[in-house]
Amino acid sequence: MSELKTTTVDVNGFPCRVWTKGSGPKLGFLAGLGGLPRWLPFLDRLAETHQVIAPSLPGYPGATGHTELDTHLDWVLAVRQLIDKAGLAGADLVGASVGGAFAAEMAAIFPGHVRRLALIAPFGLFDDKEPAADPWAQRKEVLPGVMCADGEKWNELVAPPDGANSVEWPIEMTRASEAAARAFWPLGNTGLQKRLGLIASPTLILWGDRDALLPPSYAQKFAKRINEVSRVEIIAGAGHLAYLDQPETVARAILGHFG
Repeated sequence: MSELKTTTVDVNGFPCRVWTKGSGPKLGFLAGLGGLPRWLPFLDRLAETHQVIAPSLPGYPGATGHTELDTHLDWVLAVRQLIDKAGLAGADLVGASVGGAFAAEMAAIFPGHVRRLALIAPFGLFDDKEPAADPWAQRKEVLPGVMCADGEKWNELVAPPDGANSVEWPIEMTRASEAAARAFWPLGNTGLQKRLGLIASPTLILWGDRDALLPPSYAQKFAKRINEVSRVEIIAGAGHLAYLDQPETVARAILGHFG
């Protein structure tokens, strides 16, 4: 397997980091809440057979520029730039959590940009009868258990990576939370449900059975609106960020879908 490669692309005049590893067909990954402070075992598993390209969304670890994005349309167009400049146009795309909402938007609005799609507990829908939890309203000690079935997995994700400045790192993680909030708070329907029927890419929907943020029933809410759903799979023992709790199971499902 090749070494991890780091490059930077410009989105609206601001730098966004792009990580690339592996060889084979291109597979893009848009991360969920918390972004990618570090490379993950889940991505290594995908990189065994694919060239994994993981661009950082504006404001997430490795990227800035979120303060320029004031509307949902601003975000969608910024992600389109990121997909283009990272070399992912026309590739298979995986999106999780907030990244899942944007991956779905790409497949709906720019169908030629997404070959096949995998969504891991995506944001974008809201049901008053089964409301999502508000991640920005959680106490610090409660948040890990909201994000993952095993809260320690979240703590490991957001811990300072090697070489990080101990003073600047908390600021960077706060910026990542702020970026997600600019795109999705207050929680509500972004209008994505009106566009899901436009998705023509074969789509896999994955959801942790212990998701404390978005009820697992939301998997069927997405499936009913996407015409090309290949299947819905509920991941046992996984929370909202299922790829942290159960990296092998999630990777195996995605690789099976992409072939």
